[in-house]
Amino acid sequence: MKIIDATVRLKIWKDTHGQDLTEYALMAAFLAAASGFTLPQIASSISTVLTTVIGMLAGSGSDSVPVG
Repeated sequence: MKIIDATVRLKIWKDTHGQDLTEYALMAAFLAAASGFTLPQIASSISTVLTTVIGMLAGSGSDSVPVG
C-alpha cells in the first residue's frame, strides 16, 4: 500500500500539465498590475479589459456555442 501511495504522489508531483498557461496568466496579471500602478491614467482601461475578459470566461461554460 505504501508503494502505491508513493507512486501516486510521485505522479502528481511530476504532472506539469497546464503549467505554461498558469505562468503566462500570472505574468500577464503582473504586467497589468504594474502598468496600472505606474500609469494611473490607464488603470481604468486595464480594469475594463480585465472585467470584459472575466465576463467572457464566465460565459464560456456549458452554454457556449461550438465553433465550426
